[in-house]
Amino acid sequence: MSPCTISSACWLSPTLVLSTSTMPKMLSIFWFNSREIDFSLCLTQLYFIHCCIAMESGIVMAMALDRYVAICDPLRHSTTLTNCFVAKIGLAVVLRGSILALPYPFLARRWPYCRTNIISHTYCEHIAVVKLACADIRISSYYGFSVAFLVIGLDVSFITVSYIQILRAIFSLPTKNARLKTFGTCGSHLGVILAFYIPALFSFLTHRFGHNVPPHFHILMANMYILLPSMLNPIIYGVRTKQIRDRLIWHVTHIE
Repeated sequence: MSPCTISSACWLSPTLVLSTSTMPKMLSIFWFNSREIDFSLCLTQLYFIHCCIAMESGIVMAMALDRYVAICDPLRHSTTLTNCFVAKIGLAVVLRGSILALPYPFLARRWPYCRTNIISHTYCEHIAVVKLACADIRISSYYGFSVAFLVIGLDVSFITVSYIQILRAIFSLPTKNARLKTFGTCGSHLGVILAFYIPALFSFLTHRFGHNVPPHFHILMANMYILLPSMLNPIIYGVRTKQIRDRLIWHVTHIE
């Protein structure tokens, strides 16, 4: 097994499911001008969105582990990150996302809805849905906050610790060229981290604490963390592939 095995292939699946979870309704809007969504379908969409967000975060964390072992203990990479161990990580990530997202639709279904039925989002986001309820939704709000802290908070903490150890290993290398080359192997992963966590955290924080933030900005940021990772992922990993990079440069330099 070569170094850095937990890469774009693992990251791609939940990213694609997340970005396409809104696709059926979006197509029905464009094709049939159907601007309404059944409540059960809305809750199904809600579940898959939050489930895939948790899975993406877990895979990004697993990729940080992969980089840590590949850089800090490269001789034991193949014996540490075996196929069985990677499969167990993948299973744990899937189970965590599936289980933690399961209460979302059940909590949203239990509230009475007697206000407007217009969701202030382009998709069925959890807080956007439960805010339509004419009841005290603190349970849903607290659970959503707890899950965000448990998933994103712990994953970001683990990634931070991993990269502290990685940077220590890199700066201990004898030459500048070796340090740059080793750090370059983390470039794609750092790009994925920024593309995923920055819009997600910004949307989460502004939705719960940014009461003076305009609604259209909430919607924009919510769309960004759904679409941006899947849009940037091919670019992030593609530019590191020499054949793709050379072909792109050739097309750019031969534009008439």
